[in-house]
Amino acid sequence: MIDDILKFNAAFVAGEEYRKFETSKFPDKKIAIVTCMDTRLVELLPAALGIRNGDVKMIKNAGGTITNPFDSAMRSLLVAVYELGVNEIMVIGHTECGVQGMNAAEMLRLMKQRGVDEEHISLMRHCGIDLDSWLHGFDDTADAVRETVDLVRHHPLMAADVRVGGYIIDTATGAMTVVCRDTDK
Repeated sequence: MIDDILKFNAAFVAGEEYRKFETSKFPDKKIAIVTCMDTRLVELLPAALGIRNGDVKMIKNAGGTITNPFDSAMRSLLVAVYELGVNEIMVIGHTECGVQGMNAAEMLRLMKQRGVDEEHISLMRHCGIDLDSWLHGFDDTADAVRETVDLVRHHPLMAADVRVGGYIIDTATGAMTVVCRDTDK
């Protein structure tokens, strides 16, 4: 499959199809979005929000949440604010998220089934990594969105004038539900 993707890419470049996507590194709408890596959102989310290439900084991960104030998603937001001019942040969860209800024990079982040695798992635990917490999902999407918004708003390095809000997008219709806005502080 990767070879097919690379073959397509070569034709894309040769045909100069990239020209219609040319933009700068600065987001035109000065917004950063933290959302899930769910495949249903790849085209739906931009279409439902009316955003195009160059409009926003999009940060995607499993669940669309930030669980640690010093993880790469939070670092990306700080770069977006201080280096790229972002002044608003949207945290967007979605319906039917695979991380909702994710079970750490099941994830570890699947890892072992795919060849991860128990010794490696034990070593991580010995080094102080709480795998049960790290691999655990969330129980409620709205609560997970609120927790991420709260973490971003109150991060010691986040600029006080940056507006942060939380939303849930319906993966079937694209309808957005407001979970919390910056005015809900």
